Amino acid sequence: MGILEEVIGAVVAVEGVKKLDPNASIFTEGIAAIAGYKGVEAITEHLENKEGDNKDGDSEEGNNLQQPA
Repeated sequence: MGILEEVIGAVVAVEGVKKLDPNASIFTEGIAAIAGYKGVEAITEHLENKEGDNKDGDSEEGNNLQQPA
C-alpha cells in the first residue's frame, strides 16, 4: 500500500471534522488526520489478512469435504 491512500484517508477525515464542526481547532483537525491515516492503514491490513485467510481456507476446505451417506 502506498502513502497516497493513507494521505487521502487523513484528508478525508479532516474534511469530515470540518463538516461536523466548522470551528474545529487545529488540534482537533490534527487528531482527525492521524486517525484517518492510521485508519486506512488498519483497514487495508485487515482486508489483506482476510484475503489471505480466505485463500488458505478455500484450499483446506476442498480437502475436507464429506460425502453424504
